Amino acid sequence: MKHPILLTLPIIALAALLTLPALADKKEKSGGFTVLYDGTSLDQLQTTGNWQIQEDGSLYLEPREGEEGWKRYDAYLWLPGEYENFECDFEYKFEEGGNSGFYFRIADEAEPTQSGFEVQILDSYGKEAATHHDNGGVIKTSPPLVNASIPAGEWNHMNVVLRGSKLKVMLNGKKVQEIDIDELRPEGKALAASGKIAIQDHGQKFWVRNLKIKRL
Repeated sequence: MKHPILLTLPIIALAALLTLPALADKKEKSGGFTVLYDGTSLDQLQTTGNWQIQEDGSLYLEPREGEEGWKRYDAYLWLPGEYENFECDFEYKFEEGGNSGFYFRIADEAEPTQSGFEVQILDSYGKEAATHHDNGGVIKTSPPLVNASIPAGEWNHMNVVLRGSKLKVMLNGKKVQEIDIDELRPEGKALAASGKIAIQDHGQKFWVRNLKIKRL
């Protein structure tokens, strides 16, 4: 009698071969991106717990008791691993006066602001984009090229591409950054060769959906 394990192995191998084309097709359709949040699970993200999955599939940051806007708190939404060159794509929204940030090349998780760089996320609708603190600016580095803000409560689409020190940011279909960070960064602050990526907890209600990334 043949051993049942020996009979099972060819079946497993065949199943794996049949699965590979499906995975390849899925990756091709997603443009090579890895979907980090698809509306159903937080398994591929790291947070301290006050990001909640909503019925509509969005990911919602609920400020904890005593937290208020314009202060930084510790419930950042962290992407897994470290990234050197990447393209990150996601949607977000906030209430009137909303504030957050997209951080990249964070060398020290305990000090995101000091050790990383931030693309500002801010309710700047109706304002003149003038400084690095406006929506789409790179903090202490570069103001946005245009004010691409839309009214609070609507979904924004942000796409961030980093190759070496070259950064390009698209916001709501408009280019807000195309810079060389090494040429513009503040004196004494270095751009790490690789680092963590995170979305900021600013003590305000904030929503994220369709978060994906690919290494370049």
